[in-house]
Amino acid sequence: MKETIRQRVWDALEASGEARFPFPPHGRIPNFAGARAATERLTETPEWEAADALKTNPDSPQRPLRQRALEDGKTVYMAVPRLADERPFLELDPARIDDPSAAVTLSGSEEYGVQVGPDAVTVDLVVSGSVAVREDGARIGKGEGFSDLEWGILWDLGLVDAETPVATTVHELQVVDDEWAPDAHDVPMDLVVTPERTVRTGAEGKPEGVDWVALPAERLEAMPVLRELAPE
Repeated sequence: MKETIRQRVWDALEASGEARFPFPPHGRIPNFAGARAATERLTETPEWEAADALKTNPDSPQRPLRQRALEDGKTVYMAVPRLADERPFLELDPARIDDPSAAVTLSGSEEYGVQVGPDAVTVDLVVSGSVAVREDGARIGKGEGFSDLEWGILWDLGLVDAETPVATTVHELQVVDDEWAPDAHDVPMDLVVTPERTVRTGAEGKPEGVDWVALPAERLEAMPVLRELAPE
């Protein structure tokens, strides 16, 4: 079901001309026309105003959001690729960055960012990229599961909890009404923000840590932070 929805949304963005670089939108968190407008709408929320630091994804549609966060004096954290390092987070500190627009590209984040361990991280707001999302907060990513795994790690590290707001910025074509049963480790969105509207989903039941039962063994072996957190 999830893969069918992904393909339909990717196709719709491409066919409508609403997809933006990089192309094609398929197989990724798709960039979309109005990503900057969606960012502006999110910045008008009290959750944004209250956040001093946020954890976000590195994908193209959230690039305007990462830039705006730095311009607003907020620290931005992203996971290093596949969490494959003992210092699994990349910190973008606005106090050290003189060119926010350059710092939020993939290459720029490597130049301006500093890899840090969990003890250096604070999170007041989580922003996730999405392929599709419902108005009740159920989200579909691109299928690799890293966003939900990162949430579980942050929870087990004591860096997020049930009160930590989670938001996504998407195109209206990505807001769907399909029925599917979210998995136990799927993180629901509190805010779904498009260029046209802000939806407060009323979602409950954020996962309380890593779903160790569903975690593939190869990820445990490849990610030092998981090996440290794994139950005996």
